[in-house]
Amino acid sequence: MPGEFTVSQSALQATPVTTAGVAERSRPTLRQRTAEAAEKSWRPLVLLLVCFGAWWLIAATEMVEAYLVPSPGATFDVILDKPDYLWQHTWVTTYETLLGFVIAVAVGILSAVVMVYSTTVEKTLYPILLFAQVVPKIAIAPLFVVWLGFGIAPKILIAVLIAFFPVVISMVTGLKAVDPEMLQLSSTMGARPWQTFLKIRFPASLPHLFSGLKVAVTLAVTGAVVGEFVGANEGLGYVILQANGNLDTPMLFAGLLVMSLIGVVLFVIVEIAEKLLLPWHASRRDVAATTTY
Repeated sequence: MPGEFTVSQSALQATPVTTAGVAERSRPTLRQRTAEAAEKSWRPLVLLLVCFGAWWLIAATEMVEAYLVPSPGATFDVILDKPDYLWQHTWVTTYETLLGFVIAVAVGILSAVVMVYSTTVEKTLYPILLFAQVVPKIAIAPLFVVWLGFGIAPKILIAVLIAFFPVVISMVTGLKAVDPEMLQLSSTMGARPWQTFLKIRFPASLPHLFSGLKVAVTLAVTGAVVGEFVGANEGLGYVILQANGNLDTPMLFAGLLVMSLIGVVLFVIVEIAEKLLLPWHASRRDVAATTTY
């Protein structure tokens, strides 16, 4: 009949039925996963190749002087010629980034929980957080150097301040996005507040939290480098400043590339952690999904 939804016999045979009205898709094979990964990655790879091609073309045609924009070959030659030098400073920046990110996550989650469970704290703390976020960190970084010295502490503090806001805002949003009926049901069933938090609120907030974590981990890299710009004798920020002062643009570009690579790698790690911890979320159901008929 017109408008009637029908399913072919072959489709029903290809899709095993587990419960009435629900069919579970078979898990993809390694070949299918590889094809899916290739489908997702070829577009950004093409764009990246186009950008490098444009960079090479600008350098090869001398549209810009070489001391301003070095060629990709000169940049990668610097990376290959001084791997120990770059690795030493890369490790320093990575350590500052990770430590600042972990602190920001811990403090951000704790602050979000307190704000959700206390209206007074939320109304008091939220405007202060907003004010702290809009203040340019590069403007107050010299103060941290004066107060804390030229060690690692100012870099970590700036990384924490920059990464903290996305974490706390995403966590607050996630904790408040829980279905009120679920909270009422848990209360009716006699669940204690800490049980409701562990079983309902916190798991439901994880998708929002990971969205904030992916933003925060890249901002933490920026925070660490900003701290190194102000006062440091090691780290990628120091490398970039030294190269800029010496008009060593190949080294400057090499530092920028490595810094970007750190952010990309950390973002991918958080993305993988999200896939492993949240296989049940709607955004992750492309692998093992169910359909109704």
